[in-house]
Amino acid sequence: MTTLPPNPDLKLVLGSGSPRRLELLAQLGLTPAAIRPPDIDEDVRKGELPRDYVRRIASEKVAAVTAGDDEVVLCADTTVALGRRIMGKPSDAAEAAQFLFALSGRRHKVITALAVKRGDRVWTKDVQSTVAFKQLSDAEVHAYLSSDDWHGKAGGYAIQGPAGAFIPWISGSYTGIVGLPLTEAAGLLTAAGVVLFGDHT
Repeated sequence: MTTLPPNPDLKLVLGSGSPRRLELLAQLGLTPAAIRPPDIDEDVRKGELPRDYVRRIASEKVAAVTAGDDEVVLCADTTVALGRRIMGKPSDAAEAAQFLFALSGRRHKVITALAVKRGDRVWTKDVQSTVAFKQLSDAEVHAYLSSDDWHGKAGGYAIQGPAGAFIPWISGSYTGIVGLPLTEAAGLLTAAGVVLFGDHT
């Protein structure tokens, strides 16, 4: 991986409207100078596998964000995959319920792909984690749906929300499951010359 020298004058642009990604970046001592979520078509292509899908979407997102010479753009995409089935953000509570009952008592994958752009250079990485759900009762699912936490969440849940009570076991990156794997994000941003942890001396 090509690594550029650190440049404390670089401005970080987050190509995502996710408050969770903003919070995770803060753990790296980073506050984006701008937030520019791109408007792209996120439909799954016929026969597309989950890992290929998130890689493509992250790359298309970063390509769609305009940036100046002194800016570094970070984009990410997260999906929940049950086998080859891609579970995106549910359109309504009924679809969220379908997702949750499908995940109940089973293990699934959560894949987050990252793309970082500086000028004409792009760095990419993806992280795959495994999440186990306990067997869910009707009452648990309906109580969870009433919390509205499923809105805008791939697979209809977020590990850091109430659905954390459904997850007895994970293997992989917790922050990747949340939506921004910090180890990998830090590596890509450092490669692009971004100075981490507020050390801008």
